[in-house]
Amino acid sequence: MKVLMFGWEFPPLSSGGLGTACYGLTKSLSKKGVEITFVLPYSFDTGNADFVRLISAGNIKIKRIASALQPYMSSQEYKKSLGKKTSPKIYGSTLFDEVYRYTLAAEKIAEEEEFDVIHCHDWMTFGAGIRAKRKKNKPLVLHVHATELDRTGGHQVNQYVYDLERHGMHKADKVIAVSNFTKNKIMAHYAVASEKISVVHNAVDFSHHYYDEDFEIKKTDKVVLFLGRVTLQKGPDYFVHAAKKVLEHEKNVKFIIAGSGDMEPSVIEKAAELGIADKVLFAGFLNEDDVERAYKMADVYVMPSVSEPFGITALEAMKSKTPIIVSKQSGVSEVIRHCLKVDFWDINEISSKIISLLRYKPLHETLKDNAYLEVKKFSWDNPAEKCIEVYNELISKG
Repeated sequence: MKVLMFGWEFPPLSSGGLGTACYGLTKSLSKKGVEITFVLPYSFDTGNADFVRLISAGNIKIKRIASALQPYMSSQEYKKSLGKKTSPKIYGSTLFDEVYRYTLAAEKIAEEEEFDVIHCHDWMTFGAGIRAKRKKNKPLVLHVHATELDRTGGHQVNQYVYDLERHGMHKADKVIAVSNFTKNKIMAHYAVASEKISVVHNAVDFSHHYYDEDFEIKKTDKVVLFLGRVTLQKGPDYFVHAAKKVLEHEKNVKFIIAGSGDMEPSVIEKAAELGIADKVLFAGFLNEDDVERAYKMADVYVMPSVSEPFGITALEAMKSKTPIIVSKQSGVSEVIRHCLKVDFWDINEISSKIISLLRYKPLHETLKDNAYLEVKKFSWDNPAEKCIEVYNELISKG
């Protein structure tokens, strides 16, 4: 079976869970004999990145389209990126012009490639998938990792992006949602029929080598970690407010916010306003090794997402034997048991659960050990098998 896959994030150029998911899924699909041509944009200043080196399987090939598109990019960020002197003039004048240019370039790749199924990840690629379907009359699968409603929290939704998402989902032969949480949102806000949507939960990759030694903090401080994009969707402001309440009862605690995003300045200001600036450390965007160290250092990992279609970081923390607190407004909360669950807005409950994990060692140890055993059952082989089932169903109908 041959799959033409369109994405816009892939290691080593990953800013979030989409790149992690694409990497894990494609690797497992390839092990199961699926041949994948993965198409993604690369900018002029990262064109030398060796993507193929990261794929051990021989039946995955990368097709790159010169583009200024970057993961989770806003219109303002795109416009700013074009201000660089070395930026080629071929790029679109706006983010949406560039998405359209990427779509046309992807259509040409579709003309050249042989494939049985088209598989697209998130809104920037939906137009490319529709064009490829039109060219070759092959079934189209759209994989929804997040919607515009998730990214904006339902406020100031970009109508262009929403319309593109809705149009794509209605043109697709099948929609894959990363959780029932996301499926319900697609049904309610995009008017897509339930039977058209398959839920394929994400997983975690155990194939990499991870450090076995404990990363002990010599000071008496306990560490509470937030790791993710510092945006409205991820709830960093709720994390800071919860930190304030924890520090009213527990003095020897440090809170680490690892990640970058448009809310970073306001969250820094909020920490100062609350008088806890010396207790909240902003680590910025971390590379893969530092992410692993951050999980190992943490006594508690908190994911207070406002709207999280899945939440791979929760599985990564469990894998690192770090007890976790996750938002009930997340897809991952559907499939894990050994964690503490909260409403993202309930800072009293978040702080109470953090304190419980810091104070009561039996609770901390039980959650840590059982979560590690639970997450070992999460393999990308399972989502890969479900995707193959979707492919086979569509091919048989064609």
